[in-house]
Amino acid sequence: MFKNIQSKIILVMLLCGLIIIGGIGVRNIMLLNDLANNSAELTQKVEEVRTNAEITLVIGLVAFIIIAFLIRLYLSKYVIYPINRLIKGAENIQNKDDSKKTIKKENLENADEIFGLMTKELKEQLNEVSTKKNQIETILRHMTDGIVAFNMDGDIILINPEAKKLLSIRPEDATFEDIFNKFKLDINMEKIIYLENWTSSEQRVEVDDKYINIFFAPFKNQDDRPDGVIAVVQDITEHVKLDNMRKEFVADVSHELKTPITSIMGYADTLLEGDFDKETQSKFLNVIATEARRMAKLVTDLLTLSRYDSKKKKTEKVTFDLGELVKMCQDKLAIEIKKKNHTVNCFVTADVPPVYADKDDIERVVLNILTNSIKYTKDGGEIKIYVGFVYNDAYIKVFDNGIGIPEEDLNRIFERFYRVDKARTREMGGTGLGLSIAKEILDKNGGSIDIKSVVGQGTEVVIKIPTKN
Repeated sequence: MFKNIQSKIILVMLLCGLIIIGGIGVRNIMLLNDLANNSAELTQKVEEVRTNAEITLVIGLVAFIIIAFLIRLYLSKYVIYPINRLIKGAENIQNKDDSKKTIKKENLENADEIFGLMTKELKEQLNEVSTKKNQIETILRHMTDGIVAFNMDGDIILINPEAKKLLSIRPEDATFEDIFNKFKLDINMEKIIYLENWTSSEQRVEVDDKYINIFFAPFKNQDDRPDGVIAVVQDITEHVKLDNMRKEFVADVSHELKTPITSIMGYADTLLEGDFDKETQSKFLNVIATEARRMAKLVTDLLTLSRYDSKKKKTEKVTFDLGELVKMCQDKLAIEIKKKNHTVNCFVTADVPPVYADKDDIERVVLNILTNSIKYTKDGGEIKIYVGFVYNDAYIKVFDNGIGIPEEDLNRIFERFYRVDKARTREMGGTGLGLSIAKEILDKNGGSIDIKSVVGQGTEVVIKIPTKN
């Protein structure tokens, strides 16, 4: 279509030029003929002028043709060719999507329809890009990891809220150096981009009371050239704490096992080396037996925790009376209570519905709590036990007037091997695992345990267990 228009424009311009130049030339020749008729003397000069006019006419015509040709080239290159590309692009768009409205080839002669189709397609593409952009922004905004992107100049081009929070980024921090120089990291953008294979791209820093892991990676543009650096920020505080607890646990287990083993080996070697009377032998053997039982109890507790951790311990829930279970536990500890001359009273405050839990596990918890109250209450102390019901939970409250627990230790008493007074606990035969096991058991049975205490005044332990619905 546009090629035909181009030819028509050139043809019309050429005809107009010929008419104008021809008109001017004819008019000049007529004037010269008039002059020749009026004056014979000027005939020779008129012929010369006529010749010059004809030459001028020919030159003007040739020049006009050249100009017309140049105009044609200009229109072809800068006007007709781009429009033809647009038309072909519109045709390709039309052929790729069969579900869209088909435009017949003859209708492409209408430029308005062509540009209308292209405008519609462009809007759809822009909407798609906008939708993807919003999706990415939403994902980044709600990620638990921080993301920071920098251009080649080190300026921030993208950052999400979690990164600002984890790295404590201030409003004036706008570059790579502003953010990471304060952590004194041995890393910069040049190393990340150009020495990626020889430079550690992972760094660990401590921000306030958190441990942060930062992973750096360069990203490239469509020409596969470096275009900037992205930093992924992760909060690994819990991982570090768990790793430290694991290390402490291994160290504590080693220490707890080493102590009785050392005693057993020492007394056994002594007995083997000399001839002792029966009283001495009996004393040494008694120490060996006590340490062996202590070690066996420790191993048993460790195996119990291991079964809970690996979920190998099956919880066999049944319905039972919690008040009867507590009184039975009290009777089992009657000898220990009598030795320390304690006064122990148990009260069932209301008609407590039957509870639904693993009876053997709950018995173990109650025995552990009562044993601790008996151990850490001075001779002649008083212990009160209340069994009641509130909402959907039955509860056991154990009060004693014992030595109490310091406030700073209350948050850690459920940690494995944690002891308030390590020397005294070992002396009394404790392993430091009783409360840890109690909490594990109650968690498995849908219950809970809470401890309040004041040093020198006593301790209150509250156990809650779900009732049978």
